[in-house]
Amino acid sequence: MAPRLQLEKAAWRWAETVRPEEVSQEHIETAYRIWLEPCIRGVCRRNCKGNPNCLVGIGEHIWLGEIDENSFHNIDDPNCERRKKNSFVGLTNLGATCYVNTFLQVWFLNLELRQALYLCPSTCSDRATEDGAHEEKDYEPQTICEHLQYLFALLQNSNRRYIDPSGFVKALGLDTGQQQDAQEFSKLFMSLLEDTLSKQKNPDVRNIVQQQFSGEYAYVTVCNQCGRESKLLSKFYELELNIQGHKQLTDCISEFLKEEKLEGDNRYFCENCQSKQNATRKIRLLSLPCTLNLQLMRFVFDRQTGHKKKLNTYIGFSEILDMEPYVEHKGGSYVYELSAVLIHRGVSAYSGHYIAHVKDPQSGEWYKFNDEDIEKMEGKKLQLGIEEDLEPSKSQTRKPKCGKGTHCSRNAYMLVYRLQNQEKPSTVVQVPAFLQELVDRDNSKFEEWCVEMAEMRKQSVDKGKAKHEEVKELYQRLPAGAVKALCKECVVERCRMLRLKNQLNEDYKTVNNLLKVTVKGDDGFWVGKSSLRSWRQLALEQLDEQDGEADQSNGRMNGNTFSKDDSKEERKEEEEELNFNEDILCPHGELCISENERRLVSKEAWSKLQQYFPKAPEFPSHRECCSQCKILEREGEENEALHKMIANEQKTSLPNLFQDKNRPCLSNWPEDTDVLYIVSQFFVEEWRKFVRKPTRCSPVSSVGNSALLCPHGGLMFTFVSMTKEDSKLIALVRPSEWQAIQKLFVVDHVIKITRLEAGSADPSETQYVSEPKLCPECREGLLCQQQRDLREYTQATIYVHKVVDNKKVMKDSAPELNVSSSETEEDKEEAKPDGEKDPDFNQSNGGAKRQKISHQNYIAFQKQVIRRSMRHRKVRGEKALLVSANQTLKELKIQIMHAFSVAPFDQNLSIDGKILSDDCATLGTLGVIPESVILLKADEPIADYAAMDDVMQVCMPEEGFKGTGLLGH
Repeated sequence: MAPRLQLEKAAWRWAETVRPEEVSQEHIETAYRIWLEPCIRGVCRRNCKGNPNCLVGIGEHIWLGEIDENSFHNIDDPNCERRKKNSFVGLTNLGATCYVNTFLQVWFLNLELRQALYLCPSTCSDRATEDGAHEEKDYEPQTICEHLQYLFALLQNSNRRYIDPSGFVKALGLDTGQQQDAQEFSKLFMSLLEDTLSKQKNPDVRNIVQQQFSGEYAYVTVCNQCGRESKLLSKFYELELNIQGHKQLTDCISEFLKEEKLEGDNRYFCENCQSKQNATRKIRLLSLPCTLNLQLMRFVFDRQTGHKKKLNTYIGFSEILDMEPYVEHKGGSYVYELSAVLIHRGVSAYSGHYIAHVKDPQSGEWYKFNDEDIEKMEGKKLQLGIEEDLEPSKSQTRKPKCGKGTHCSRNAYMLVYRLQNQEKPSTVVQVPAFLQELVDRDNSKFEEWCVEMAEMRKQSVDKGKAKHEEVKELYQRLPAGAVKALCKECVVERCRMLRLKNQLNEDYKTVNNLLKVTVKGDDGFWVGKSSLRSWRQLALEQLDEQDGEADQSNGRMNGNTFSKDDSKEERKEEEEELNFNEDILCPHGELCISENERRLVSKEAWSKLQQYFPKAPEFPSHRECCSQCKILEREGEENEALHKMIANEQKTSLPNLFQDKNRPCLSNWPEDTDVLYIVSQFFVEEWRKFVRKPTRCSPVSSVGNSALLCPHGGLMFTFVSMTKEDSKLIALVRPSEWQAIQKLFVVDHVIKITRLEAGSADPSETQYVSEPKLCPECREGLLCQQQRDLREYTQATIYVHKVVDNKKVMKDSAPELNVSSSETEEDKEEAKPDGEKDPDFNQSNGGAKRQKISHQNYIAFQKQVIRRSMRHRKVRGEKALLVSANQTLKELKIQIMHAFSVAPFDQNLSIDGKILSDDCATLGTLGVIPESVILLKADEPIADYAAMDDVMQVCMPEEGFKGTGLLGH
């Protein structure tokens, strides 16, 4: 930056001391030192205009300066994948297996469990004993215990920053793409591990699960009549605590142990009394394990919706938990210390992310385990504040204040406490030799990979440096131009530009003060108001462009040519940009007739402005406006008056047709006539548009009923369709209105419907006759074409509406509420593109003759009318997507994911009450047609499900761990 700043200051000083008319050869030499020499050294700002010796702007800044070695390659530093010193090893998330990773880390840091698993015999250790050495091939564990052994050994001594648990997950048969209930996984795996280890001969291995996690309680029932007490003993591996309605962990434990009264229909059958009696029942804790797992029941079942929901309520808990008040036998040591907190981030029971805060039992330091990332907490303290702020809760409950040694969380779903007086291991748990050999083998592969990646990085850097020196040398060989190469006219112009840029701020204030003075007489000049508002910015841009400093000028230095990459839109914008004072030019290049767009400025102000815009069009105050524009203005006023007169006459002649009042229809045939005439609804809409705003629209001169007929001259509508789907395409008029239409417009074809007298009193037997008659063949062809279009569309628009509350979709109940009440009907219509001809109405004055419409043109008109009448209006919470009939539902879900940030497996889609569930089916086969509205119901907090249950009921059976190794399959 320093050389460039010096260059800029030198240029300003030079421009201030030299006037354009005083430039000499000495000044040209000074200009060379300021402009060209810095170009050769590569310190000028940008590519200098008209200077072929300038090296700036052709990529020299990449090669002439210092270059970061990382720019020569795209290979990450392999050391970033290396385990940090005194840190733990992470676990790869295989898709949705974060719940597995959290429990693996918690179990790994249970040193007693890890030591017992290391003592468990393995097929690998048996082969090592028999063969004396391992074969050099990848180790494949055969049992769940072996998988856990190998994982724990890698977590303990691997050199990698994280390891892959896919072997363990695959052995359990878990679906890596489906998130499961973490609490259920914990219970099922502990049961599976206990059953597997029960076959071991070593009691330290066989009983480790019971010793660490198993406690005992009794269901005690006492008869109120005789006082008989019955007990039912039961083991537990975790206490499932209800948190609803509670704020503290101790309250949850108290509720778990509280007494329950058995009365009425729920009375207890007492064997001593031999009859049903009132009784009390409660749970008594008989013994507690070394590791106490407390499951906070955040995920509960909602009976109304048939879905799970998460309770996002704060629960407070302390780091020290005294369980003595809750056990039956007092006097023992029941003080526990918090060792792990398992967190579920997210407000929904069906999505989110699991992490674990675990305390290192040897150092006493807290770590956050988040899949591959391990973070050490500062000060040996548990820190949950960050986790609680990640997901905003829908409840307005504030986080309660926590005292020293206490915490509160709305995301914690499991708390792990360790018995405080339990002896801590004095030595580190040693990895068995056969497992350590496997770890060493994996570490060797990792080190080889690191060396290979480092070598690839080095080769790429060496090649880049060699290229750097080669190009740098090439730049230095480029010849510098002589002083004579500088053009005197260019130096003079450059001097003028620099002086003007330096003077711009002062002149801006001067012009503003001059504009406050009222101009009298004929001494002023006309200037566009828009130009006056932006003249300072226009001047600065123009000076930058002329000075060669604007980015956009680089591509147009030679003859203002466009590069091949310039788009047509960019070229059009360049051509349409107005220069100073061109905003008051009329199309004929003269002064515009509208005085609202211009104002008079004094001669002094115009002189200042001309210094910056010497080529701007000049209009003295005595200059007359464009004569051609004045003639056109008078003709336009006459045409507007004529249009208003025509519109008023037609509106007076057809009042009911304009106001759409008392309109006849086939389903409610008027009693005063047996004949009705048909016109196109498109004609009615275009005519109403003209009558409402005659100065903006051209008059409608003809009624094109040919669009309602087939090429054979037959009617394309049945009487049934004209009362239903086709009723929006036609308008029925009475004979009196038809007579007025024939006088006001040119009618190409008369379409009449006559009601015949019914032979009985039953109105349903009334018959109708049309002139011309229905053409059955063309009608059938039209219907087939319409169905084909709906099945074979490409790039059509559909709408996805996300259900968020218990109200029906607004468009179904009151679509008119979604449009601003200030809009008139014609303002809502889409404007026709310029130059588009109406196929049904000849707008010329003498155009009575009309071309015969073809069958293809008729179908095109039908599509146009359908689009106009059936177009869907978006409502709040709705997004438009472009789809094709042959794309699958799965591809649509991916589009919805990008639009609404809802994962595909969390999307429940329906259309017209039908659930869309087949991901492989195409949209055409599922009945999704253009302008369809699909309801999206995301798996979010259960409150949303309960509220929207009347809109769309989604029942998705939960498979859970069915078919996995956790259930013995």
